[in-house]
Amino acid sequence: MVPPVLLRRSLAAAARLALPPSGPQACLATGPRQNNGIFYEIRTYDIKPAKMKEFLEMVSKYFHFRTAHSELVGFWYSELGAMNKVFHIWKYDNFAHRTAVRQALANDQDWQGKFISAALPLMEKQHNEVAYLVPWCQLGKPPKEGGVYEWVTFEMKPGGPALWGEAFRAAIHAHINTGYTTLIGVFHTEYGLLNRVHVLWWNESADHRAAGRHSAHEDARVVAAVRSSVRFLESQQNVLLIPLPCSPLK
Repeated sequence: MVPPVLLRRSLAAAARLALPPSGPQACLATGPRQNNGIFYEIRTYDIKPAKMKEFLEMVSKYFHFRTAHSELVGFWYSELGAMNKVFHIWKYDNFAHRTAVRQALANDQDWQGKFISAALPLMEKQHNEVAYLVPWCQLGKPPKEGGVYEWVTFEMKPGGPALWGEAFRAAIHAHINTGYTTLIGVFHTEYGLLNRVHVLWWNESADHRAAGRHSAHEDARVVAAVRSSVRFLESQQNVLLIPLPCSPLK
């Protein structure tokens, strides 16, 4: 049997160990985080090959019913790197905002009757992701209308930005500093396949982009930054995108 004095001392010691430290608290995180609830829903639709023209015509005619409910960032169709796909990005203040928008859309007879009921048979599949802009990137705009967009998807090694964030950031900025391309946004997934980063670029044309890439690959700063970041990379896919008339990013 433990003597009462020793028991009281043991309990007091245990209580002290259970108390949080009075100094600064340690912060466990996978990297820098944004300080608001804004997120982006990235939607990708595979359209039946024989129905792409019809689908794009319907978007042009009826998509204003959808944009009346929330902010569209951009809408594109794929030209190279993928076929018969459309990409669109929506901005939401938080998840409650998205829920309210989805409920309103479900009750919008024009949207449901004129677009959804006719568009769904034209699709083969739908996919969506939720992503945040990385903390060091603001959503940008192209210097002028026209041109083409490049959607680059990186599958990174597990570990999050704490593992690969600085090297990835350095590689992105190395390309920006060459001046041949304009960064629009860098998105890190929260729902969908994790450890995925999407980078959206704007170029004056596909040929301008090709010439710029060729020049960048001969730039020692770009080569060094890419070699440092590629050790965290699992795979990469590039898609050339053409904006639709309804897209705010043109």
